[in-house]
Amino acid sequence: MQNDRVRGTLEMSAAMLISGTIGWFVVTSGQPVANVVFWRCLFGAAALAMICQVHGYLRPGILSRRSFAIAVLGGVAIVANWLLLFSAYPRASISIATIAYNTQPFMLMGLGALFLGEKITVRKLFWLLLAFAGMIAIVQAKPAGASSVESYAFGIALSLGAAFFYALAALAAKGLKGTPPHLIALIHTMTGVVMLAPFADFASLPSNAGTWTLLMTLGVVHTGLMYVLLYGAIQKLPTHLSGALSFLYPVAAILVDWLALGHALQPLQIAGSAIILLAAAGMNLGWRLPAGFRIAKSL
Repeated sequence: MQNDRVRGTLEMSAAMLISGTIGWFVVTSGQPVANVVFWRCLFGAAALAMICQVHGYLRPGILSRRSFAIAVLGGVAIVANWLLLFSAYPRASISIATIAYNTQPFMLMGLGALFLGEKITVRKLFWLLLAFAGMIAIVQAKPAGASSVESYAFGIALSLGAAFFYALAALAAKGLKGTPPHLIALIHTMTGVVMLAPFADFASLPSNAGTWTLLMTLGVVHTGLMYVLLYGAIQKLPTHLSGALSFLYPVAAILVDWLALGHALQPLQIAGSAIILLAAAGMNLGWRLPAGFRIAKSL
């Protein structure tokens, strides 16, 4: 049991650190966003197909028509999420786009209340309002580098849109309980290939091995390997620990953006980012409300 916990911690940490480098690969590739997502889906689907074959997930009858349809709809949402998030990177910076993207738990909370009848408790509402305050701080901050205020704001809007579509994909996944997650990921990437094939610019394919390596890495490592590590970790770890380790993702993205691209956060951006991550942690990990807030609630 202890060995499983240690292994799960290492797998989850590796998955989150890999995720934190996605932005650098996307920006460095220099490719249009539709092309980047298309090749990520294509190479990712190839890697996931081999993984599913090894695990025996491709045998007939393992997926009902209803489950397949839900998985495809989830794939549409996850591909839209990638398109929006990758488009946000050059506008708002990798750091800010990733932080804004981490509002996804609150998007899922709203969708759960709307479609699943889940209650929004006072505790959840508190963390939502705190995250909103952090988002206001980030929006009010001056963009770093050459980004214009309009481009910066649009990048944040794209990130929030990406978070919304990720929440839709997560909502769809709730209807796929018992379905192998690697198979769901395969359907998602195959859906992306079909969706984006008409929009990919095949006339302007990468002309050097370096760019192809970046795109293949996004598919094989950031999709295939990352899913294997992530789902392997989730099976071994308690929810609170996997939730805590998930915050390695935005931290890694901020460090990569700073060290590799020289995008340091401004003071107000740091404050807003810290508030959003604190609120997301409180939401994901089920923290109790601050004592003063509990007293005010009881009055």
